[in-house]
Amino acid sequence: MKIKLLYSLILIFLFTSSFKKENRIEPGQSKAQNLNISFLLDLSDRIDPKKNPDFYQRDLQYIKSVEKAFINHIKEKKILLLDDQMQVFFDPIPKMQGIDNLSQQLKVNFNKSISKKDIQNVDRNFSEIPSKIYQNSIKSGHYAGSDIWKFFKNNVQNYCIKEKYRNILVILTDGYMFHEKSIVLKGGKSSYITPAFIQTKKLTSANYLTTIKKNNLGFIPFEHNLKDLEIIVLGINPSEKNPYEEDVIKQYWSDWFKAMNVKKFYLQTTDLPSFLDPVIQKIIKG
Repeated sequence: MKIKLLYSLILIFLFTSSFKKENRIEPGQSKAQNLNISFLLDLSDRIDPKKNPDFYQRDLQYIKSVEKAFINHIKEKKILLLDDQMQVFFDPIPKMQGIDNLSQQLKVNFNKSISKKDIQNVDRNFSEIPSKIYQNSIKSGHYAGSDIWKFFKNNVQNYCIKEKYRNILVILTDGYMFHEKSIVLKGGKSSYITPAFIQTKKLTSANYLTTIKKNNLGFIPFEHNLKDLEIIVLGINPSEKNPYEEDVIKQYWSDWFKAMNVKKFYLQTTDLPSFLDPVIQKIIKG
């Protein structure tokens, strides 16, 4: 009886050890994560072709690069493990007929019932609908702008972060931040940064960082703990009049994200979409 019991225990041990070995994640490997990707689009006059001839086209290609990375992620996962999402946000909402319907079509939720047609629909929607939204702003000449600061204040936690997901927020903007309904100053901190503001604060020389620290300059942060959020800022376009403009802009964003405990962030200066595509793919692949 004792021999049989000992034999059974040995078999259980060997089976358990084998199971653990087969399911062990080796260094360099990662579990299939559920993606929750959000876009925040800056529909200010930065997309005006008269001001920046090809910038809205760059935005559209950046969006496609992110969508491509999302679809590649879907294709690499087992169907039973699919639980991935993607959506697009604006703040403020552009004045466009049917914008809610278009926004709904840009809301993606893939699960195990996904079909090949669903993937094709996403690819088509993310090719056609963002273009319609941008073209509407350009043709009407009414640029809604982008209140990024207020979006973080009111919505980023509720809209962009979900438990048990890898949460990524992609912000398409030129790096400047300003909206007429969100002009706030608090000591040296502000809710905005513009080329004129940078000039006023004398952030135009090599000692810009010393000036920032001395005067406690930067964006006003919120008491958020964004430890479960990664952020990609695409399209930073600093004024060429100041050789330190890009450094100042990135310092403001970096300090802001760090103050809110953002998990990871990437600040990408505008460039040809073909150059940035592999960068975007690598970031989202993780």
